[in-house]
Amino acid sequence: MSTTVSFPVPAAHGPRTVTLSYARVGSGEPLLLLHGIGHHRQAWDPVIHLLAGERDVIAVDLPGFGASPALPDGLRHDLPTMNAALAALCEALEIERPHVAGNSLGGLLALELGREKLARSVTALSPAGFWTESERRYAFGVLQAMRSTARRTPLPLVERLSRTAAGRTVLTSTIYAHPARRSPEAVVAETLALAQATGFEETLRAGIGVRFADDIPGVPVTVAWGARDRLLLRRQGVRAKRVIPQARLVRLPGCGHVPMNDDPALVARVILDGSR
Repeated sequence: MSTTVSFPVPAAHGPRTVTLSYARVGSGEPLLLLHGIGHHRQAWDPVIHLLAGERDVIAVDLPGFGASPALPDGLRHDLPTMNAALAALCEALEIERPHVAGNSLGGLLALELGREKLARSVTALSPAGFWTESERRYAFGVLQAMRSTARRTPLPLVERLSRTAAGRTVLTSTIYAHPARRSPEAVVAETLALAQATGFEETLRAGIGVRFADDIPGVPVTVAWGARDRLLLRRQGVRAKRVIPQARLVRLPGCGHVPMNDDPALVARVILDGSR
């Protein structure tokens, strides 16, 4: 069950009110979950019940995605603003330095929170920001094509395709290694989330020129990469290890770019091990 919280975020001409949707379940040390661009917090549904036995899990819809509205005028969908918004969210929820796990864009945001010492541990699943320029252009081109397809495909056709394994493969094989394992309802919901994401274009534009180039001393970091990631190729994980030498680099066999559905037990174990 999701709820919303509103809080002020500093801006050049005075604070702006940001509203985020989130779901919270479980008990233990807090664990913040951040999804990728064009997705929504339900991307984490396959692993949440596995995490909630040991962690107070907060899965967030990032600004302009899922049920969260885009950022208000005066705030950009860039890394400094997202850092400030997520820090303000934690303050509003009375969470001090949570463990943070993120996928893709969410992985980059998790690393940024670690760099700012706002996270007690970081687990980044196929994080953005370790690409070459040609790899970034390729990934952005694929994302734009996925967005365009989601917006052009009529809902009845999405629903019809989602009822078969072949149809789910057509709709989601770019991000899942095993798209047939995704439920029809989840495929419809995430296709709609991609089509309706009000923050998609601005977030993508803000990613041009972004590279994560700083070490994160003093914070345990795990970087995990799907062996079958077709969006951000796994060699980018080797670059991440060079940038963050103390990071634990984990291979996720049989997993694609969004590994939580491909192997929930493995992903949950990697996150819990990284946050112990």
